[in-house]
This record gives sequence, C-alpha cells and structure tokens, in this order.
Amino acid sequence: MSHAPIPPHAHYPVSSEPRRGDWIQTASGRQFWPLDPRPDEVCIEDIAHALSNQCRYGGHTKRFYSVAEHCCILAAYAPEALRFTALMHDAAEAYLVDVPRPIKKSLVIYYDLEREIEIAIANRFGLMWPWHPDVMVLDTRILTDERQQLMATPPIAWGTDAKPLGVTIEGLEPAIAKRRFLDLFERLSK
Repeated sequence: MSHAPIPPHAHYPVSSEPRRGDWIQTASGRQFWPLDPRPDEVCIEDIAHALSNQCRYGGHTKRFYSVAEHCCILAAYAPEALRFTALMHDAAEAYLVDVPRPIKKSLVIYYDLEREIEIAIANRFGLMWPWHPDVMVLDTRILTDERQQLMATPPIAWGTDAKPLGVTIEGLEPAIAKRRFLDLFERLSK
C-alpha cells in the first residue's frame, strides 16, 4: 500500500455538506476539522511535524521530550506486527494536542474527539481500530521509564506505575524526532 504524501496546499473537492465545528490550519497549510475528521484530510507530514513539536507531560519534564519520540520508541519496542499501530497510537494528538492523563480523564468530549480522529487516521493508513490492547499496555509501561528519566528527582510514584520497558529516552530536537517519525512511517507502512 503506497502512502504518497499529499502535496502541500492540495485542493480537496468542495463538499456541499456543512462541516461540524471550525477548522485548524496545519503546518502544511491544509484545513483540518477536528470535530469532523475525514481520512482524505489526514496528512502524515502534518502529524509528524505537530507531534515532534509537542512536549509530553505538558512540558513538565527535565528536558524536551516530544510525542513523536515517544511514538518512535514505542514502535521500536513493540512486536513486529504491532509496530505501525504503536507508531500511530498518539497521531490524533497532532490535531488535538497531548493532554496529560489526569486531565484527559475528566475531559469526556476529548475522548470522543480523539476516537473520531483515530478512526480517520486508521482508515487513511489502513490500520485496525481500536488500537490493539497490547500497544496500550506498552503505552502504560513506558510511563514508568519516562517518569524515571524525565521527572524531578526523586521521582514520585504514579498510580500508573508498571514494569518499565527499559527504554532510553534521548530527548530529541523536534527536527530530528520528525525525521525519525517519518522514516519509521515509511518503513512500517509498506
């Protein structure tokens, strides 16, 4: 399956259907309706760019650590059959932003929006949705690695603490994280 990038400023057919909500302008100059996501409007370059510029944990880390790097680490650690899903598991945050779990749990509408965008992303790139439960287990386990390596010392135990994956977090600059994300996407999406 080929996932050729959609050219920047691509023109989509104008729909006569009214769209829900308003749109955001993405890094590539496209319009994206977070309340009315459509697979043909999902762009991997926009996802990689946005995720590479978003710091996990609302920025409350010792050093910058992007959502893109988090996704790349999880994909590298996941079993072969789940690597592409692991890479894309937080892709909706490119259009919604990364909200820390304690806050996200209280934002019921966030989960609804996230689900709709995840479905559009899954359809765009030929992924199964909902995300495989094993990916979500890995996503919880990596929190322990992240807490130990990125939070103030001594790190305070979290209610999500689980056996760590044993990964090393580099704290990549956004441009490097974006490139790694796109390179990994190219390899895994074939």
